[in-house]
Amino acid sequence: MKKCWLSVALVLGLALPVWAADPVKPVRMGCGLMTFDTVPGWGLDENGKSQIGPTHGGVVVDKAGNVYTSADQGVFVFNSDGKLIRRFLTDNHTRLHDIEIREENGKEYIYGARNANAEGIKFEAETGDVVLRLPFPKESGLDPKAAFNPTAITVASNGDIFLSDGYASNVIFKFDQTGKYLKHFGVKGNGLKEFNTAHGMTLDTRYEPNRLLVCDRNHQPKGRLVHYDLEGNYIEEVVTGLGMPTSAAVQGDYVSVPDLHGRVVILNKTNTIMAVLGHNPDPGKGGAYNIPQDQWIEGIFSGTHGSYWDKDGSLYVQDWNVSGRLMKLVRVK
Repeated sequence: MKKCWLSVALVLGLALPVWAADPVKPVRMGCGLMTFDTVPGWGLDENGKSQIGPTHGGVVVDKAGNVYTSADQGVFVFNSDGKLIRRFLTDNHTRLHDIEIREENGKEYIYGARNANAEGIKFEAETGDVVLRLPFPKESGLDPKAAFNPTAITVASNGDIFLSDGYASNVIFKFDQTGKYLKHFGVKGNGLKEFNTAHGMTLDTRYEPNRLLVCDRNHQPKGRLVHYDLEGNYIEEVVTGLGMPTSAAVQGDYVSVPDLHGRVVILNKTNTIMAVLGHNPDPGKGGAYNIPQDQWIEGIFSGTHGSYWDKDGSLYVQDWNVSGRLMKLVRVK
């Protein structure tokens, strides 16, 4: 029966059902300790279509293994098998450019930088209820009329919150856990201690005391990562030549760094490159937003923007993409 339907469909030019197409096979990527297999179709609906719409955001995983990804229209939550289990589609959850997850007093919260809405935000992971907002801090003494366009957020172990104004002033603001403004640091430029698009940021727990790891995306030459202490003092330039590093996620001694050109770089504790995943060899499609789903290539990324590790060391990767691309890479033991 299936062969009969396939023949008729080909003659009449009808759209083929999902079962009629050749199944997409997993693609192996990376090397050594950092070898992964893709999971074709992860997170797609029963018709094989993306469920999240255009993406320009991040990914986090909660302690139960559920995967949260921020898209233009809101936040979508999948279980580890790729089934959509809930979503937050309110005016509070749109345009979350970067997200982090933290457990506080037995409850998990998501922190987000809303670049198109000019604020940081904190909400309950289970319900989506907003518990804290971080607008432009007038107490900083900076020009309140200047553009405020946050791109990254992270949280220290004591609850202090760091919010990067990466699409505007390139200042990083520090707040306490209640949202009280504490200080700011950083200035736009290409100098050693300046930021040229402080696009991504996370708490670098590979070191004690913890540091801020900042993705200085457009710094010349070719993008870099830099370390600052939690008081805003420059420590060192970590690595350069990463293309356009957009964000960073730490697990143990390793950090994953998506590059907007279409790859994910994994570094170890000495910040040596361990693996490069999903590299796009096509300069016309690496770093491109308008790659519709029918042009996605398994194992080849386009505008890699967010990533996060699960407890097993597998990676979830989001592309900056018009159709909304979210991928699961299973760590090969």
